[in-house]
Amino acid sequence: MEKMQMRQQLLLDHLKPETGRRAAANVVTSICSANDSAPYARTTDFLDDVVIVAAYRTPICKAKRGGFKDTYPDDLLAPVLRAVVEKTGVNPAEIGDIVIGTVLAPGAQRANECRMAAFYAGFPETVPIRTVNRQCSSGLQAVADVVAAIKAGFYDIGIGGGLESMTVNPMAWEGAVNPKVEADQRAQDCLLPMGITSENVAERYGVDRRQQDEAAVKSHAKAAAARASGRFKDEIIPVHTKIVDPKTGEEKQVVISEDDGIRPGTSLADLSKLKTVFKKSGTTTAGNSSQVSDGAGAVLLMKRKTALERNLPILGVFRSFAAVGVDPAVMGIGPAVAIPAAIKAAGLEINDIDLFEINEAFASQFTYCAQELGLDEEKINVNGGAIALGHPLGATGARCTATLLHEMKKRGKDCRFGVISMCIGSGMGAAAVFEQGGAIDPLSNVRAVGQNNLLSRDAK
Repeated sequence: MEKMQMRQQLLLDHLKPETGRRAAANVVTSICSANDSAPYARTTDFLDDVVIVAAYRTPICKAKRGGFKDTYPDDLLAPVLRAVVEKTGVNPAEIGDIVIGTVLAPGAQRANECRMAAFYAGFPETVPIRTVNRQCSSGLQAVADVVAAIKAGFYDIGIGGGLESMTVNPMAWEGAVNPKVEADQRAQDCLLPMGITSENVAERYGVDRRQQDEAAVKSHAKAAAARASGRFKDEIIPVHTKIVDPKTGEEKQVVISEDDGIRPGTSLADLSKLKTVFKKSGTTTAGNSSQVSDGAGAVLLMKRKTALERNLPILGVFRSFAAVGVDPAVMGIGPAVAIPAAIKAAGLEINDIDLFEINEAFASQFTYCAQELGLDEEKINVNGGAIALGHPLGATGARCTATLLHEMKKRGKDCRFGVISMCIGSGMGAAAVFEQGGAIDPLSNVRAVGQNNLLSRDAK
C-alpha cells in the first residue's frame, strides 16, 4: 500500500508546478476502485470490439407441412443475406466472407446452394462463402468464426448465418457404421437417437413428465403472445415463395411472414394425452420436444470503428464464445456447462446476465439446465423457444442471435448482457455472451461501486 501511494505521489509531484509542489493541496492520492469493478476484462480497445449491426431471420416453419415445404434451401437463405446489406446500406462487394452453419445436407451440395443463394441475393462473385457444421450450434459457430476472423484481421466486414431445410434433408445416417464403435461406449452413445438422450437426462436428473409439459406450455404461451403483439416483426424477413397443392399440383404464390409452429392455447391437459415417442415408459413426447423445421438467418458483423465510420446502428457487441464437451448419453446438459464457461470468458457472473436464449431441444434438458444454473425464469426465452418456434438445426444459432439482440434493444439500457446457448448432438454445448449495443460508451463502462473496498489490483 505504501509503495503504491509513493508511486502516486511521485507522479502527482511531476504534474504540479515547479514552485510550491508540496504546498499544493488540490490534487491528492487515493485508492483506485474501478479496476475489479469493471463488468468484464477488456482484451481489445473499445473501437476494436466486434459488433453486430444487423441480424435477421426468416419465419420458422414446420418441415414438410409448413410454409416452406416447397421452398428450395437456397431460396430460404437468399432473402436474409440480401436483407443484412440492403437494410444497412453496406456494399455487398465489401463483405470479406460469408460463413453459414448447416447440418443435414450433403456438404458439397449445401456449399454450392449457399454460393448460389449469395448470387441470388446480389453478392458479386468476388465474395467467398463457406459452410460450418457443429450440429445444433452451427449457426452460432458461424457467427463466432466471423468474429474471430475479424479480430484476426483477415477482413473488416463479414456475415455469419445459418440454414436448414428439414423438409429437403431429414435426419438420417448414411452408409455403414464402423464396427470399432462396439469397443467404446462413448462412441456408441454418439449414435443414440436424440430422443433417447432426452430420456436419459430426464431419468438421470429427475425431470418428470409434468415439468416437461409445463415447460412446453410456457414456450407456446410466450411465443403466441410475442407473435400477437408483433414482437418478432423487427427480426423477421418475409419470404416470397410458393405453396404446391399435393393433390392437384397447383402452385400458389405466397408471402410467408410469421412462424407457423406456434400453437396458442396449448394446455397441460392437451399435452398429457400425448404418447411418449422414444421409450414406452419414458417422458419425452412430440409435444415437449422441439419441432422439425425449415428456416434461415444472417448476422452482419464488423469492428465498432467501421460501424461508427459508416454511422451504422449497433445492435450488440460479441463478448465471448465457448464450446464444451459433455457425456454423449446426456448431450442435452451442454448449456449447463457451456454457459458458465462463456460467462467466465467475458469476465462476468451469471447474475450479470439479463436475458437468456437457450435452445429448447427437449423440455427435459432445457428444464434441467435452467434449474442447474439457478436461472430466473423471467429471463429465459421470454418470447418462447424451439418447442413453440421450431429448431431448424443449422439456423437456430442465427435465429437466437436475431431474437436476443432485437429483444435487448426493445428493453433498453437496463438490459445489458444476453446469452445464447444450445446443446449439441454427440455430447457438446455452446454458448456466447452479447452486450447490448446502446448500453455502453467508452468512458463509463464500469459498474457502480457502493463503497471503496480497495478493489484495485494495485491495492495490496
